[in-house]
Amino acid sequence: MDEVKVVAAHSERATLRVGDVFLKVDADRARIDVEVEAMSLAPVPTPAVLWRKPPVLALAALPGTTLGRLGGPSTGSPAAWAAAGAAIRKLHDAPLPPRPGRAGRSIVALAAELDDECELLVTKGLLPADLVTRSRRVAEAALRPWTPAFTHGDLQIAHVFVEGDEVTGIIDWSEAGQGDPLYDLATFTLGHEEHLDDFLAGYGTDIDLDVIHAWWSLRSLLAVRWLTEHGFDPFAPGCEVDVLRSLV
Repeated sequence: MDEVKVVAAHSERATLRVGDVFLKVDADRARIDVEVEAMSLAPVPTPAVLWRKPPVLALAALPGTTLGRLGGPSTGSPAAWAAAGAAIRKLHDAPLPPRPGRAGRSIVALAAELDDECELLVTKGLLPADLVTRSRRVAEAALRPWTPAFTHGDLQIAHVFVEGDEVTGIIDWSEAGQGDPLYDLATFTLGHEEHLDDFLAGYGTDIDLDVIHAWWSLRSLLAVRWLTEHGFDPFAPGCEVDVLRSLV
């Protein structure tokens, strides 16, 4: 019998691997619907959908390995990072999907969420007030008008698989939709600034680095409390809190 491996799990959803099959269990059926729709529309390699029976979605495993993970070393070559950049550019240039995604929150809603989260980080004693204040100042550059693109919405490097110097697939599309393309670029390079030039060389266009830095700060500020409350450690070396400290 194949071993059941827990890939990721928290109170909202879990991903299990059984042999060459990934089973995604999600209490929110809408997220499964978004994921399947996005994979059908995305012009990049994605896992094959084997079957779906809410709340479970079964996907085929992808060949290759991920580029790395936040807080750990990247296993990918400069050429692999450039290939990832080219794949994401292809996604961002594709026709827009029908609905907004995680990267498509309005400036007003995002600013309000950021203000509330910064206050909670201080009142709950999770981060020093001066770090939150300075990080909030850096994050403000992300709160600007943007042209919507087809965005992944949760483009962590652990969600991109490569084999050699080619992208073999991108997983976890439940946050996909119309959004700010620089949100994807910042999510992908978060904690791996040393690979930003390689990635952007593949992406192939001039990018405002201040906005990338702003999204690193904003995304980290919004993530710290959630990660802490769901059993993850944003204070681990190279993770969100270290990212915040590096930007101020």
